[in-house]
Amino acid sequence: MNALPGQVPQIDAASVPSEALLLDVREDDEWAAGRAEGALHIPMSEFVARQGELTERLGESERVYVVCRVGGRSAQVAAYLAQQGVAAVNVDGGMLAWESAGRPLVGDNDPAFVA
Repeated sequence: MNALPGQVPQIDAASVPSEALLLDVREDDEWAAGRAEGALHIPMSEFVARQGELTERLGESERVYVVCRVGGRSAQVAAYLAQQGVAAVNVDGGMLAWESAGRPLVGDNDPAFVA
C-alpha cells in the first residue's frame, strides 16, 4: 500500500485481504454485472445520504477498501472517508483489476459466476 502526502492510500486488487470490508461505489447496473461476494454496495451518487450503512458495518479502527470500476470514483469516496476520520484505502484499478487478478466475482444472473 502506498500513500503520497495528501493522497488516500492505495492497494492493488490482488493484495486486498479476503476478510476485508469492501465498499463498492459503482452504480446498480455495474454491481449487477459482477461484484466481489460480501461487498457492501452504496453507489457514489447515494453515498453521502447512505453513509450510515457503512459506519454500522465498520468496526473501530477497521479499514474499508473502496472499489469502483477503474479507481476514480472510489478514490474520491476514500478521500471523503479519510476526511471523516475513517481508515479508507482505494483499490487501485477497481473491479477491472480485481477481475484481472483472478479474484472471485458473483453476478445477479449467475450467483456461481467466477471470473
